[in-house]
Amino acid sequence: MVRRMARSPAKPALGFIFVTLVLDILGIGIVVPILPTLVEELSGKTMDAAAYLYGLLAMLYALMQFLFAPLLGSLSDRYGRRPVILISLFGAGLDYFLLAWAPSLAWFFVGRIIAGFTGANFSAATAYIADISTPEKRAANFGLVGAAFGLGFSIGPAIGGLLGQVDLRLPFIVAGVITLLNWLYGLLVLPESLLVKNRRKFSWGRSNPVGALLHLRRYPMVLGLAGVYFLASIAHQALPATWALFTKYRFNWEPLHIGMSLGAVGIMAAIVQGGLTRRILPKTGEQKAALIGLGISATSFCLYGLATQGWMIYAIIVIGSLGGLANPAIQGMVSRGVGDDEQGGVQGSMSSLNSVASIIGTPLATGLFGYFISDSAPVHLPGIAFLFSAVLTLAAAGLAARSFRNGS
Repeated sequence: MVRRMARSPAKPALGFIFVTLVLDILGIGIVVPILPTLVEELSGKTMDAAAYLYGLLAMLYALMQFLFAPLLGSLSDRYGRRPVILISLFGAGLDYFLLAWAPSLAWFFVGRIIAGFTGANFSAATAYIADISTPEKRAANFGLVGAAFGLGFSIGPAIGGLLGQVDLRLPFIVAGVITLLNWLYGLLVLPESLLVKNRRKFSWGRSNPVGALLHLRRYPMVLGLAGVYFLASIAHQALPATWALFTKYRFNWEPLHIGMSLGAVGIMAAIVQGGLTRRILPKTGEQKAALIGLGISATSFCLYGLATQGWMIYAIIVIGSLGGLANPAIQGMVSRGVGDDEQGGVQGSMSSLNSVASIIGTPLATGLFGYFISDSAPVHLPGIAFLFSAVLTLAAAGLAARSFRNGS
């Protein structure tokens, strides 16, 4: 009875968490179409040199998430999901206004560092989903995380592209207003999802990123899936890190066109992970869905890297969106592998892995792009980052198949 009562506000709460996750991703996506131009203007450097600064900004954002996702996840296991989510949302809203009026590149770096810290509420938000979902529906509900990513990554770049045509700082003002409105809504209506009996004492050992990752060793199956998630996450970084750089260089796309293409990526991701996932996962099972998704992702990365015409990108987006089956399947298996009192900590560990992947993958992707379009490269290959991601995704699929076969 207690459990059923705790899950009664699931639908409105799930809606709020969905919007919160959308705003987390919007914070990443909104800068994608405008950041290359903004960095070039603030730094006074050419594209190949500015690409490294672009990668550094993304890396610092990810570093902050790596450091603070386990902390916020553990705090949410101790004090509840609601206060952690609301405090971070408020901070994110204020940070957008800092970015809007940042007078120099140094201040912009400060703003992105703060954004990385506040964006670490992803762990508390996904733990909230686990709290209000029955075990058999967790994988399907985690599909909403992918749908939120899709929607946020369609709205974000679209806002960035459209408003960036007016002023490069205007998108941050709009995002700040939206985020603070969502914070106010959550302050008034969001219920707490974590039952008092499922709360645990705070531990610094589980709240620092290294300790949180080492904690995964207690769960062999989760550890194997974490390796798959990590490799796939490194591969994914080629998309946010080099999409704007690649399409601007290869096809001479402007911020508006870049934003619209990313909007298409987001819409397809929302359709697949928010809708199709709920239909496909019960039929295929989580393990098969993970392998199918990883295989499709590897193929789409390869096609992106070899594309010679802009129109090809849109065809690949449609095909590649089915790769979104993998992530909710993996997250569902991970969530079922741990207890109710550890959802925040484990989700924080997964967020940290994603952040580590971004710390590694973002400068690697932008560095590969910058080098292979420079005069010193042995061969001119602008799509090298996507081709490298295809190899990593195939490695992730191989590790997943081995983990499922060994039951580890």
